[in-house]
Order: sequence, then C-alpha cells, then structure tokens
Amino acid sequence: MKYILALDQGTTSTRAIVFAKSGEIISSAQQEFRQIYPKAGWVEHSPQDIMGSTVAVISEALVRANLTAADIAAMGITNQRETTLVWDKKTGKPVCNAIVWQCRRTADFCERLKREGFSEKIYNKTGLVPDAYFSATKIKWILDNVEGARERAERGELLFGTIDTFILWQLSKGRIFATDYTNASRTMLFNIHTLKWDNELLRLFDIPSSMLPEVHPSGHIYGETDAAFFGSPVPVCGVVGDQQSALFGQLCTREGDVKNTYGTGCFLLMNTGRRAVKSRNGLVTTLGACLGGKPDYVLEGSVFVGGAVVQWLRDELKVISSSEESETQALSVKDSGGVYVVPAFTGLGAPYWDAEARGTIVGITRGTSRAQIIRAALEGIAYEVCDLVQAMEKDAEMNITRLAVDGGASKNEFLMQFQADILNCEAVRPELAETTALGAAYLAGLCCGFWSSTEEIKSLSAQSKIYSPKMTERKRLELLDGWRKAVRQTRQN
Repeated sequence: MKYILALDQGTTSTRAIVFAKSGEIISSAQQEFRQIYPKAGWVEHSPQDIMGSTVAVISEALVRANLTAADIAAMGITNQRETTLVWDKKTGKPVCNAIVWQCRRTADFCERLKREGFSEKIYNKTGLVPDAYFSATKIKWILDNVEGARERAERGELLFGTIDTFILWQLSKGRIFATDYTNASRTMLFNIHTLKWDNELLRLFDIPSSMLPEVHPSGHIYGETDAAFFGSPVPVCGVVGDQQSALFGQLCTREGDVKNTYGTGCFLLMNTGRRAVKSRNGLVTTLGACLGGKPDYVLEGSVFVGGAVVQWLRDELKVISSSEESETQALSVKDSGGVYVVPAFTGLGAPYWDAEARGTIVGITRGTSRAQIIRAALEGIAYEVCDLVQAMEKDAEMNITRLAVDGGASKNEFLMQFQADILNCEAVRPELAETTALGAAYLAGLCCGFWSSTEEIKSLSAQSKIYSPKMTERKRLELLDGWRKAVRQTRQN
C-alpha cells in the first residue's frame, strides 16, 4: 500500500502530513521556526531553519506512520508565497536570509514605480499591483545590497527561488531547479497571459534571466528527492502556492467557485476559469493550480487582519484567555449594541487600499459590555470579507451563493454563522480542515495516478458543515450601513 506525503511550508511553521488513498490523515508532524525582525517593518527567515524543519517533519511523519520513504507514491509541496531566496549555484549557500512576503523594506521603491507610471504595465502583464509584498523588488534589493551579489548574478553564479524552488533544489541536491505557475505568478516577473518570464519586467527590475527557474503546471513530475535525505528517493509530483493549494483542496475547480481562508489575515480566491478578469476594485489577478495544460485564472483579495483580531483580544486587550472564549462571549449577548470594530491595524486592504487607516472602535456607550466588544471584533472580520466578496462580484459580474471556508478562525461557530448571514449566502466548512496540505496532496496524487480523477476525490470527501443565512434582509442592510459608516470614520482619523 502506498501513501501521499504533503509538505506545507508556512510562514511560522513547517508541517508534513501523510495521507492514505481514502483521504484519511495517517500521521503528521509540525515544527515552528524563528521569525527574524532586523528593523521595523523588515521580516526574514533563516534558510537553514526552513530546510532543517523540512527534513525533520518529513522524517518524523514517516516514523509516526511506521513507514519508509519507499512507501510514498509521491510528495506534494505547498508553500508561503512571495518569500524570496537567492543562493549560490555551485554550493547551494544562500547569500542572505530569506526576505519574507510580509517584509516592507522595498515599499519606497514600489511607491516610486507608481509615481513613474509603471502600475498599469505591471498589472497588465502580471495581474499584480506594484507592492513590496511580491518577489521582484526583494530580488532587486538583494542584488543591490548584498556585497558582490549583482556581479555574481550577472556572471550566472546565483539562483533565485521562492520557498518551493529552494526546497526542491536542496532536496534534489541541485538536480531540480523549477517552480509552478501559481508561485511564478506572485513574483511580479511572470507574464500570466504568455505563461513566460517577462523580459521587459526583468529589465525594469534589473534581474538577470539566468537566475530564474523553469516553470511547470502545479501537478507535474518534477523529479525525485536525493536518497540521502530519507533513505529512498521520493517523487515530487505537485508544487503549489498555499492559497491556490487551499482553493484546490476545497475542490473549487469550476468557474465561479470561491474560498476564503481565515488565517492571521484572510485570503479570498475565486476561480474565474479561462477569463483573466481585470479588477476595478483593488483585487489582483493570478493563476490557479492545474494538472497540465493552461491554468485557470483566479481573482484574489486579501484582508490584512483576520484571525489576528482574536489574538489582539487575547494578548493585548486581555479580554479573553483563549481563542475559543471569543465564541462563547459573542454568543452570550444578542447583538453588539451598535458597536463596530474596524481592525485596520496595518491599514485597510482591498477594496479600500488605505495604508494610513488605523483600527477603530465606534458606537461605544456607557452600557457597552466586554462581550459586545468581543462580538463586534468577530463581526469586523466578517464585514471585511463581505467587502471583498462584493468587490469580487462586481469584477467577475457573478453572484456568489456559496463560500467554501477554511483556516483557524473558520472553527468559530459564531463567526461562520454571522458570515453566512451578512453575505446572504452559504458558508461551507469541510470536515478536514487541512485544506492547504490537502490541495498539494491531491495534485501530487492525481499527477502520479494515485487517484484517478477529481470525481474520485470528491467521493472521498467527508461531510461538510453548512451555515445557511438566517438574518432578515432588512437587518442585514442595516448592519452593513453601520459598517460602512464605521469604515468612513476610520479613514477620516
């Protein structure tokens, strides 16, 4: 009997999960690693920490399952997107720490690109807006600021990769230098219409093309890990960025399918099929996971602060002692008493894109209770997602009637019911919450023939929990009107 291994290399931890053909989790292992903050707004990861945790969790998951590497039919890799590494082609040694997607060190350069009129050109080619979030300006920063890096890159001695590429290169001992469409589409260097690295953008960012990996569909036979790591070679048949992996893990494979991940932030993605929808409402256009051929296009919007609101209630305000208590407190009152919490701790993302906005609590009276503020904070997450959904509906010219949900905060029963109510659509949460790892497993398993089709996978899926809207239309519109007023006040501060 063979199994599928999924490696989920995230922003704060690395996990490995072994799946059986039934879709059941056989074993898992997880390891957190350091977050490095050299300066305010800068975020880095140690490449050694990432590789150390990768090898450790894969080995541990195999031991826990009482398996060897020879029992693994294929491995799928899913990863934090945009995080950037540059390393020596001969030695494999990185020239500096990984620059994490959250890092804002190149924000001034991005503002300069906007001022100089490059926004439209970049968006038309990549579906992205000039922002420090994406990889291109991070690569440029490394080449411009690490001693000797630019000269070495121009001599063809250095390679660039997002985390997936670095892991593939290291685990294969330099035999695999590749990425997939989903990760390439987040670099701000990849033309999502031609499906090629764009020479004009490489010139704009002054990046040698010799640094760039080959690009393949997410479901693809990339090669094998070196036998020295796990005792036997493991075929790698799936590579996919984390949010597109969750979209595939939710089996959102048809045009119009939508999922939202409630993590530290929220990531809302819609499969738009063969249409590269041009956003007029501050969303980005990117590529989805695929098994050969051309990938589908995806509309994506982000909420900067989602589940982080609950951490704020617990760690800074200390009004709850655990994340679970937020649900109990919210359900202990019949409403928020007119209180709105706009969690714009680091500005507002789509559809507002207001970097100067800051978090606000409005509507407080002498009678406002702790439970009402907690409830209003959870409602704030749902309102932010509602703003994104409405922007997406306008861009795609489609009504969203079903929202697939996952991520830590999706376990909050109050939040999910309120989300269904305020959107006036079903929120559907799968029984198996590990949708990001599951997407990578599905892609690898389908590519190597472990599973025959998505129809077979759908037949394995456990029952989902469905939250149906119960709120009256009048009440919904009244609450949304109050939210919009609260957002206006937040932006005026």
